[in-house]
Amino acid sequence: MDLKNLRTFQTVVQEGGFNKAAEKLNYTQSTITFQINQLEQELGLRLFEKIGRRMVLNQAGQQLLPYAAEVLAAVDKMQNFQANLSECQGDLHIGLGETLLCYKMAPVLQEFHQLAPRARLFLRSITCCEIRDELLRGSLDLGLFYEDIGGFGSSLRTVPLGNYPLVLVAAPEVKSDFADFSTPDQTLPVPFIIDEPDCVFRQIFEEYLQRKEIRIDHTIELWSIPTIKNLVAGGLGISFLPRFTVEEDLAAGRLAEIELDWAVLPAAELRAVCGLHKNKWISPLMQLFMDLCQKHLTAAR
Repeated sequence: MDLKNLRTFQTVVQEGGFNKAAEKLNYTQSTITFQINQLEQELGLRLFEKIGRRMVLNQAGQQLLPYAAEVLAAVDKMQNFQANLSECQGDLHIGLGETLLCYKMAPVLQEFHQLAPRARLFLRSITCCEIRDELLRGSLDLGLFYEDIGGFGSSLRTVPLGNYPLVLVAAPEVKSDFADFSTPDQTLPVPFIIDEPDCVFRQIFEEYLQRKEIRIDHTIELWSIPTIKNLVAGGLGISFLPRFTVEEDLAAGRLAEIELDWAVLPAAELRAVCGLHKNKWISPLMQLFMDLCQKHLTAAR
């Protein structure tokens, strides 16, 4: 199919007639008529009907229109691809939650570097609340965080990246001693090893404990997910983390999952998003990074 004929068809519809389309495209009216006839022959369909002195889009033409728009938009995007990449340079300041940075971003960063080698990335591993606040202040271009923190209303635009399940884990020998986190109103002398107080999955589990009236020994607070995992695997306590951070440990038997009363849990998953200020202009560099995040993070849960 000749894309030129498809673009002529779209222009005729947009301009409201053959004469105006000819003016728009700087063609003669006979050229417009010829190209429309060619398109109809290729499709085996009539796209316009003559009513009085006017050519009016018929039902087949109306059904073709959105497909034509989609094809032409894709062609335009491909034609502008190289030009857009040439603009993918400069600095990009991004805030990321530690779990996403440590366990999800490697393929994104690798492909980003391949496609935009002249760009400079400044990555900051900070809490989701800090990412939200810095996006609102305009000190970050983009932020990858869990939108469960809330507190931004319509001030941020967010692109969904996926939902990630949570899991309560312990060393196998600790699980054998503290396997019941479902029975309410009990005291369990086991430490909770977790990130800082603003950590969204910490807050979810602490609310779960409150709802179930379960009391634990004490909390060990660390700002490093790998260190938290090592201490838990060493039998020093339990932790509540995104499943993707402990999948290998669970498969290898270093950690074991402890079942919860999921009906009482405030949230069984975290919703990861890429966010930016609503008034922020999306540069080609930002768009590339967001596209890669959607490509890699939504594909792997």
